[in-house]
Amino acid sequence: MNSEEQASPAEHASAEVVVELQGCGTADAHAVFRTLHTAFRSDRAADDVPQETAGPGATVWTSTVDVSERGTTPEPRRLTSPVTVTLQGGYWAVDQLCASLKSAFVVHVLGTAAGDQEKEVELRLETLRQPVTKGAP
Repeated sequence: MNSEEQASPAEHASAEVVVELQGCGTADAHAVFRTLHTAFRSDRAADDVPQETAGPGATVWTSTVDVSERGTTPEPRRLTSPVTVTLQGGYWAVDQLCASLKSAFVVHVLGTAAGDQEKEVELRLETLRQPVTKGAP
């Protein structure tokens, strides 16, 4: 079998992806984590709203997402500003998560780093532009 798309999740070493969000507010972090929770299982509950912590330095929110079982396709979600996301995991798992994010956001790949078993991808997520329908005000 040569196609990654044909391989089952059980044939992949790891179906988990570590997700890090940075440079965004709590509402945007919550929107991204809710999107991921819709599509896959994660270590965050659907109603788990990220909280800012006091102190110096940037806030980074993390979650581990298991892409071995697909949920529903996420709906587009609005962000107040672009969100930087770093994904780290097996090639197949990261690709599955990226594909799911594309149904909810505009996804720009900022960079990648590849290893033998895993890869890391840095993305910028933006709000999807809704198509204008004829007759709409």
